[in-house]
This record gives sequence, structure tokens and C-alpha cells, in this order.
Amino acid sequence: MGVSATVIQEFLRGMNYPSDRDGILSKARQNNAPDDVMDILNQLPDKDYNSAVDVSKAVNDID
Repeated sequence: MGVSATVIQEFLRGMNYPSDRDGILSKARQNNAPDDVMDILNQLPDKDYNSAVDVSKAVNDID
């Protein structure tokens, strides 16, 4: 993968949960996430995430 869930969380600072994938992508864009982070977030399943832990678990499931 190359980018850790911890690094991704840095670009989701200020995220209000629950949120769907589109909300997560929007927050990452607002926080100027680099392309490699955005590529991973684009691979998240399209569902509601209730916390940063939910997002981290989903990121860790991406190969």
C-alpha cells in the first residue's frame, strides 16, 4: 500500500462522523491530501463510517 492509516488520518483532521466515502474524500481534499492518499481513499467501500477507527480498518483492508 505504501501509505499508512495513521498518515491518512492526518489528512482527515476535523472530520465529522458519521460520514460516507464522499464526505471523507471531500475532507481529505480540503486538507490538501496528496494523490497517493486520495487514491487509497477512493478505494474505500461506499458506506457510512462512524469513526476514524472505521476508516483505518477499511484502509488496512485495501491491498
